[in-house]
Amino acid sequence: METFIAELEQAGLGQILYNEPLAKHTTWKIGGPADVLFIPHGKDQLVSAIRLLHKHGVPWTNLGRGSNMLVSDKGIRGVVIKTRDGLDYARFEGTLVHAGASFSFVKLSRMSGREGLTGLEFAGGIPGTVGGAVYMNAGAHGSDVSRIFRSAEIVLETGELVRFDREAMQFSYRHSILHELKGVVVEATFELAEGDRNEISATLSAYQERRLRTQPLQLACAGSVFRNPPGDFAARLIQEAGLKGVRFGGAEVSELHANFIVNRGQATAEDVLTLMTHIQGTIADRYGVQLVPEVLVVGER
Repeated sequence: METFIAELEQAGLGQILYNEPLAKHTTWKIGGPADVLFIPHGKDQLVSAIRLLHKHGVPWTNLGRGSNMLVSDKGIRGVVIKTRDGLDYARFEGTLVHAGASFSFVKLSRMSGREGLTGLEFAGGIPGTVGGAVYMNAGAHGSDVSRIFRSAEIVLETGELVRFDREAMQFSYRHSILHELKGVVVEATFELAEGDRNEISATLSAYQERRLRTQPLQLACAGSVFRNPPGDFAARLIQEAGLKGVRFGGAEVSELHANFIVNRGQATAEDVLTLMTHIQGTIADRYGVQLVPEVLVVGER
């Protein structure tokens, strides 16, 4: 690690923070320290840093915006990469939109609507970045990333730059090949269609209003905690089981949306994990359904 850090500093690659509390970098406001938090400025610095990580065999984790992630209380060993500057852009080319990995997925949906392009309306209520959305095949309102995805530029753990099309990404429900093949999305290209600006705007407004009405956005949370089981909704099962408002430590099942766990203040990762286990056990006992987490649990346990 010391040799890696020395080379990283010598090359002047990005911002380096030591023992950085990751609670400051996740939407749940939970998480212990990263040994090293590295924030590259643009694609070239990201690629160079990953090549150095590979060269020295240093373990690393990609954080993104931290909107779908539970970081353990002990934090993450090795290097945590947070993409930001230099990858926060979007450009339009006909019906194609090219967006950097750290660009807001919500903002992209709104910009596309103003361009008169339809297909990204479902993203209007999905927090997080373009890179995270591609990684998770994020979706809502009956659509997901795979429906509009054209290709993505990805830097693999070796530092090699590749471009994957839709088939190569192996999309499925809240899943992509990047769950098995370690890499970081640099840029994604989506293929949209021409539409009516007023209709697109109305749809986005309706989704936004519904989101504000049904999700506890005023509290620290991480989006949906569990995947929807086939033919059903996790929130319906959790609510029907009477689990709304159940609390462990500072973590509580939202009274507004049963598939959200909110940080009521000073919640730990163990509080959240205990609550998740309780929910899973209750639903399995009552309905014979095994809820699968949608959030990513990372870090030293």
